[in-house]
Parts: sequence; structure tokens; C-alpha cells
Amino acid sequence: MSASPLQGMSEFSGRALFVGNRLDLQSFRNTHRLAASPLTISAGVQGVAVLFRFGVVVMFGLSSIEEASFLAGIAPSVIEPFRDLEVEEVTIRISPEGEESVASSSTVLHDMDITKLQIIADALAKSVVLGHYETTLKESFDRIEPLASKLQQGKSSMHQGHSLLSHIGDVLMIQVRMVGRVEVSEKPELLWDLPQYERLYADLEDNYELKERHRAIERKLELVSRTAETLFDLTHNKRSLRVEWYIVFLIVFEILLTLFEMWRV
Repeated sequence: MSASPLQGMSEFSGRALFVGNRLDLQSFRNTHRLAASPLTISAGVQGVAVLFRFGVVVMFGLSSIEEASFLAGIAPSVIEPFRDLEVEEVTIRISPEGEESVASSSTVLHDMDITKLQIIADALAKSVVLGHYETTLKESFDRIEPLASKLQQGKSSMHQGHSLLSHIGDVLMIQVRMVGRVEVSEKPELLWDLPQYERLYADLEDNYELKERHRAIERKLELVSRTAETLFDLTHNKRSLRVEWYIVFLIVFEILLTLFEMWRV
């Protein structure tokens, strides 16, 4: 495996950005790769970028100008880009004499190699994805609450039914993306062949509370889905009851009309 361009640096920053729903990695097929799965390439003068198909870019050792230039360069490969980017930052220190440790603001490593960067990048990528969907779910709760309030007051409309269906669709889409694309609860594939790095990933997983946050999001997804479905069913039942009353009215009207015609005869 190639030596890292960051070799010789005792401290550098790492920044993960959730740039869009997907990242087309085929456009990097002719780029010199430092490593694959996840795709790792050189960036800036001496930096490294790790790219994930599910839309996250993690950059190590890039200046602000280099970062902006790199993001502008990969913009055509970002599918459905986000306007507001979720960001996770960490400082990485190389200390051959010290003890390796993982904290929320900094990570200390004995040495630096591409595999360690990939593992750190994987944890950072999952963290920004979780952060993005935590915000999305909070917004979903905020939108559902007034709908529930209107229904409680007896105010419902066709638009409300469409909104509730939209919420249910959003929940299903989040579940598909988190389970099918990101695989938040799964450990990185490279650990199957390199078990010596499992301790590092376990420490990162604990530090960013990946499992706990994933379980919390799953519970919120279930609650949002159940709430939206319940409200939709109530709205649908009210609409069905209204239709039934219309039918009853038409039947009564027809009976009265028939009696009137019989009386005239």
C-alpha cells in the first residue's frame, strides 16, 4: 500500500461533509488511488480525501482554500446536493511515544497509515449521516404536530392527507438510505481482512455513539411513521364517514322524491 501523503505531519485536521444523497465514484476511475473500499485519493498539496458512495466526503490535512477547491472539483459527481451541509471535525495527532486514544475533538495515533485514515473516515462519515437525519426527523416532528392539532380540532383537508403521505414516504426513504446505503450499524468491510484495526474502530464507534444514535433514530422513525399513519387513517375515516352521510342523504332525497310523485298521482 502506498505511503500516505500526510507522512511526516505530527498533527492535521479531518473534516467530514455530507454533500449530497449520492456520490458518483465512477467519475474517479482514472484518478490515482491511494486505497479502495472506501475510495481514498490524494487531495490538495499534501492531503487525503476519502469518498463514500452514499454522499460523504472526508478530507484530511487540507487548508480552507484546498478544501473549497476540492469540493468545487467534485461538484459534478454529487447527485442531489444538499444546500446545508452536515459537518464533523476532528484533530488527529501522531505520537509514536504516546498511547493511542480517541476523543470527540481529537484522536491520537502511534503512527499514520491509509487504513487508519479509512477507519476514522468511516466513523466520521456515519456520524455526519446520523446528524443529518437527526435534524431531518426533528423537522418532521415539527411539521406533524400542527397537522395533529388541526385534526384534533376537527379541521382536516385533502392537503393534510397528502402531507401525511409525504411524511410516511420520507420515513421510508430515510430507512432505505440508512440501511441499504450507509449501513450505519455495520463495521467497515476492510476490518474483515484486517482485524488488528478493530480496536480503533470500536473506540471511534463508542466516541461518536454510532450504535446508540442509530437506535434512537430507528425509534424516532417508528414513532413518526406510526403517528403519520394514525393521523392519515383518522383523516381517511372522517372522509369516508362524510361520504357515507352523502349517500344516506341521497337515498333519503330519492325516497322523498318518489313519495312526492306518488302523492301527486
